[in-house]
Amino acid sequence: MTAPTDARPLTAGQLTGQSETHLVSHQQYQLHRETRPALQALQQAAKEAGFDLKIASAFRSFERQLMIWNHKFDGNRPLLDSNSQPVDAAALSEIERIHTIMRWSALPGASRHHWGTDLDVYAANCLPDGASLQLEPWEYAPGGHQAEFSQWLQASLATFDFYLPYAEDRNGVAVEPWHISHAPVSSPLLAQLTPELLHRTLHASQIAGKSQILANLDTLYTRYIANVCEV
Repeated sequence: MTAPTDARPLTAGQLTGQSETHLVSHQQYQLHRETRPALQALQQAAKEAGFDLKIASAFRSFERQLMIWNHKFDGNRPLLDSNSQPVDAAALSEIERIHTIMRWSALPGASRHHWGTDLDVYAANCLPDGASLQLEPWEYAPGGHQAEFSQWLQASLATFDFYLPYAEDRNGVAVEPWHISHAPVSSPLLAQLTPELLHRTLHASQIAGKSQILANLDTLYTRYIANVCEV
């Protein structure tokens, strides 16, 4: 894998998903302009290996992430525990709710999807007829429909400068074998997304649980945002 480079710094708006000027289009999705060529090469290699590598999610705006967050916090969207089992949001305190959400969903402004360097992928030709992709670990585990693709992906990512930031459970974000990151660009961007910038962004937002988030932001940042697997 190519060592992380001094990628062009993003503006505060680009880092936090409030600007899309760093993005280009690819198969109805938006990616960081420096990530698209690497993804195209990865998709070609997957095709040659017998997998139709498709994107399930790429760039996600601040407003989209905010909607997801608020719906989960308010109990209007499923809230899952570490084993992907439903949790009653109303039975949790605000800080417990925040930690539960952050196992699977990033804070608005802190999602790696804002950068266009990170995307969720799957093999469309491995998806059973009539099935909908859930993006849950069992699909990529032995016996799951994405298992063979997942094995190939893990063995091939480094060749194209991608890696799995959530390859293992580090007591932060849960394992996500579908979430790949373009390391030469994403690694420097993580350093640019400081707790101070995130605090300013969230303070100005209409995020549910704001007071608890801001009061605990340093801890949340360390556990869920900076706590990724090494390249």
